[in-house]
Amino acid sequence: MQTVETLNEGLKRAYRLTISAKDIDARVDEELKSIAPQVRMPGFRPGKVPTNLVRKMHGAQIEAQALQSAVQAGVQQLMSEQNLRPAMQPSVELTEGGQGKDAVVTVEVETLPDVPEAKIEGLKLERLTVPADEAAIDAAVDRLASGQKSFDPAPARRKAEMGDLVVMDYEGTVDGEPFEGGRGEGMSVELGSGRLIPGFEDQLVGVKANDEKNVTVTFPDDYPVDYLKGREAKFAVVVNEVQTPKPVKADDEFARSMGLEGIDQLRQLMKGQVEQEMGGLTRTHMKRQLLDQLAESHSFPVPDSMVDAEFDQIWRQLQHEASHEADPKAALAEMEGEKDDYRGIAERRVRLGLLLSDLGQKNGVEISQQEMNQLVMQAAQQYRPEDRQKFVEYIQNEPMAAAQLRAPLFEDKVVDFLFGTAEISDREVTREALEAAVEAEDTHVHGPGCGHDHGEKTKPKKKAAAKAEKPAAKKAPAKKAAKKA
Repeated sequence: MQTVETLNEGLKRAYRLTISAKDIDARVDEELKSIAPQVRMPGFRPGKVPTNLVRKMHGAQIEAQALQSAVQAGVQQLMSEQNLRPAMQPSVELTEGGQGKDAVVTVEVETLPDVPEAKIEGLKLERLTVPADEAAIDAAVDRLASGQKSFDPAPARRKAEMGDLVVMDYEGTVDGEPFEGGRGEGMSVELGSGRLIPGFEDQLVGVKANDEKNVTVTFPDDYPVDYLKGREAKFAVVVNEVQTPKPVKADDEFARSMGLEGIDQLRQLMKGQVEQEMGGLTRTHMKRQLLDQLAESHSFPVPDSMVDAEFDQIWRQLQHEASHEADPKAALAEMEGEKDDYRGIAERRVRLGLLLSDLGQKNGVEISQQEMNQLVMQAAQQYRPEDRQKFVEYIQNEPMAAAQLRAPLFEDKVVDFLFGTAEISDREVTREALEAAVEAEDTHVHGPGCGHDHGEKTKPKKKAAAKAEKPAAKKAPAKKAAKKA
């Protein structure tokens, strides 16, 4: 194989490979010898079909396979000889070739940069902590109780308000035609819960029992049913009943209704929840400080292909969020004006990801096989039982998928290592102050591949198939809900 470098610019490389016809023919001959004993043809004993007849029958297919294997071997040889570390899958194109001819292949690849020695001396972090005091526990218990509220029938002429429960029948049409899933009876929805298509619940404010109401909404652009995306729908609604919320008192009776011994046990559980929740916010705040300092003190070129992929991911998320704004067009226009800023965020993410990866490798950060097995089994739980083994096998056979699954835990371990080297000062603050500190940094998007929320908005849940209603979360048994809290 002849190799000619045609581009060497920054991290980008390009090569022209010439694979001789002789090499390709040799692979064809090897393949013919391999399959000839298996070929069956009338008039010949099994395994005795002449090679020239086998070539005549299967020659085109065998030659294509031989060419493909020759190109793959040539690219692998190129990567090895040139000590290339591809950032993304190389671009390989056959530009010349044919039966009896040399194959000429162009290979374009962007390499990973040499990451400079990380500057981790002198890192200073502030750890904001929130004590799980009585007021915080009271607030957590009250939030739990408010989520368990019940409803009482409202007076006959009472108009529905936000927070009320409306029981209704509905039938939807698009361009005057009913659509699958657009009809329902006796459906209950709490106004303001956000369960329905944007705009639907707002139009139910003011209805009374036995009212008929026409509701017009537009399906979001990311709606999972293709023929409904972005289309206007009209719903004929009949209100069966309006119900008003009944406050729930957080006492022993309430705790026992959740399978607990009493309010003291519930408060103890909620204390654990508050500590865990505040601990998560504390870690997020510290991690953002850490990554900000690393980003400010390290600058090195990163592959454009990786930045492009990261930017596309960010952009798709922003488009999804914009589609749920009150004025999607205005939100998209604002995004377009800040496109360069978001590309800068993507570049920052890639650089930090490479830096953290290099830091972890140089400092012996590892994911044990037991930890990896736990990651795989946890991820498999999101699939149906009959599909879980297929997912496990997929992870075992796809190194890239396994690396993506491993990345969040690896990054967390690297961050923990860096926490151990940093100078940390503690300051006790209120819950509101900690939340404000985290929110103030929400314009930043940190390390790639970590699987955590680093300032990006939480992705809205997708709506259910062609229905007015969003998918409702499955209610856990009361005792499990309390334990989770």
